[in-house]
Amino acid sequence: MQLNPKTFEPNLDLTEYVKRYWTLDGEKENTPLKNTIVPDGTMKLIFHYGDTYKHHSQGGEITILPNCFLIGQLTKPYVIEPTGITGSFVVQFKPNGFLPFTTIPIKEMENTAIPLDKLFGEKGKKLGEQILNANATPTRIQIVETFLFKELSNKKTIDNIVKSTVETIFNTNGQFSVNEFSTSKNISRRQLSRKFSSVIGLSPKQLAKTIRIQATLKTLLNKEQASLTDLAYENEYFDQAHFIKDFKEFTGLTPKEFYGEDLKMSLIFDSKN
Repeated sequence: MQLNPKTFEPNLDLTEYVKRYWTLDGEKENTPLKNTIVPDGTMKLIFHYGDTYKHHSQGGEITILPNCFLIGQLTKPYVIEPTGITGSFVVQFKPNGFLPFTTIPIKEMENTAIPLDKLFGEKGKKLGEQILNANATPTRIQIVETFLFKELSNKKTIDNIVKSTVETIFNTNGQFSVNEFSTSKNISRRQLSRKFSSVIGLSPKQLAKTIRIQATLKTLLNKEQASLTDLAYENEYFDQAHFIKDFKEFTGLTPKEFYGEDLKMSLIFDSKN
């Protein structure tokens, strides 16, 4: 695969919100015909300075994605296909990082591509034009960080309990008990889930399942293909059946079907961690 992925760190003053920037460049013939994007618990601003991508819905409908858009929280596999040359600049937010930048409820953006003009109005349209017209990644980063800093002048404070929950889920690779955590923080499970969903767009249980699957995919990527029983055991699933059920929910395929090009494309950036 002759794709050229690169990752970049955000300004220190944005690290509370932005996980990283990344770019992907490549010719169509070097890009898989279809690529399954697996939920990873983050929202992303995507700018295609190359050609656009198609989205294949689970119902079989095909739509052309905008050049510039936000992809909301994914709760199911998202299948895309290049229409030509790949040239993409992406702002990947932390799970709780996009809230200060939107007036649209996070939950309403789930599994949806939102054009920048709908998200930010005229200033979103201008941002997209500036990014697409820029001729280098450092320039694109400077443009988007100027925009984000300006938007943060009206920022909402990120809820500390939500931030703590996210950190715990990531630190345990999704091995997370909502009941135990809510008890330790002296907050009801229902209240915690309501706060979490309004900030992130997912429940704590959904995010934990997402991060757990991501950890399993990295195991597949970085090791020789293990047996499903070993994978389920290593990632602390109750049994192989529960593991396969969760895996298919997030990827649309069984572990054996998914292993190969789909896996490597979906984790092309995480493999650099």
